[in-house]
Amino acid sequence: MSAQAGPLPRDQRIAAIRAALEAAFAPDRLELRDDSHRHAGHVGAQDGRGHFHVEIVSAAFAGMPPIQRHRAVYAALGALMATDIHALQIRALAPAERE
Repeated sequence: MSAQAGPLPRDQRIAAIRAALEAAFAPDRLELRDDSHRHAGHVGAQDGRGHFHVEIVSAAFAGMPPIQRHRAVYAALGALMATDIHALQIRALAPAERE
């Protein structure tokens, strides 16, 4: 993903997050949700960045402890973490852990 100078329009954020995660992990399953509306008025969201939930299943996570999976997701999102994402709830699983 190319670097960006500032935040994306709100309606483009999910697509950008999806593209970054698909490119990095080739997931078997990827669900994203924008929960920003649930945090209206939250002090940390006053800069316009959003709150998101991601559930991702990928073979890339096999053998990784949870903290390493989260770090990999943050790394894949790169600049979006600084410009568009204030909070990110992550559920990252390997295919064998899928319910």
